Amino acid sequence: MRKFLLGLVTVLGAVLLLAGCGSSSSTSGSKEITLGVTAGPHAAIADKVAEEAKKEGLNVKVVEFSDYLTPDQALADGSLDMNNYQHEPFLLNFDKQKGTHLVALGKTVIQPMGLYSNSFHSVAAITSGTKVAIPNDPTNGGRALQLLAQAGLITLKTDVGVKATLSDITSNPKDLKIVELDAAQLPRSLSDIGVAAIPMNYAISGNLDVEKQGFFFESKTNPLATIVLAVREQDKDNPTYKKVLAIYHSQAVKDFINEKFKGEVIPAE
Repeated sequence: MRKFLLGLVTVLGAVLLLAGCGSSSSTSGSKEITLGVTAGPHAAIADKVAEEAKKEGLNVKVVEFSDYLTPDQALADGSLDMNNYQHEPFLLNFDKQKGTHLVALGKTVIQPMGLYSNSFHSVAAITSGTKVAIPNDPTNGGRALQLLAQAGLITLKTDVGVKATLSDITSNPKDLKIVELDAAQLPRSLSDIGVAAIPMNYAISGNLDVEKQGFFFESKTNPLATIVLAVREQDKDNPTYKKVLAIYHSQAVKDFINEKFKGEVIPAE
């Protein structure tokens, strides 16, 4: 059963800790493992992982979030045991900014960012002065600018990579009006914005038609499209957590991903 209130998870964890025991599954008696995800495909896949984990005697509880920062904060403070929603550059940037010690245990799925619009169906069709929305978090904002550069819509300073900011734009021939928004708000912005660069998980959770509204995507081999299972550094060798990663790689979970997402989300090896 998915839990939506992080506060409830934290309170329950504290009560159980004071009682001197871990929380237990009614079927397996195993210690509860809390797994944080963002809404949409990450949550759906995590639910399948929890279902498969139960067969192996593991009690995985899925905790769903609506933003990019809280899951890492919760992992760092011990409210979560692991999370799965971000690429490794985002994780490393969080560590650097917050002084935390979170690490990638392994890869789980691949989700390319794309350009979406209700008005345009190709890069060439985008008109001068179009308002373009990108995520406002550091790594995904830079990732979106890289995508716009790959599409030939802007150029950036050499070697800025994922650290690119609006100030790194060196040319903007179509005079695009680039605005930064919270990633979760990007799908809804399409009613007011000409084009938006949207991470796949939010495109799907925002009920966008990826095939009809999306028209330019980053390569599926791009490291920024690869999602990782994150844990605290001291837990990187935890055998139970490695079992959860193995379940993400299991045939049952791969089949679920392929059937449900039809290539929009791809299992990672």
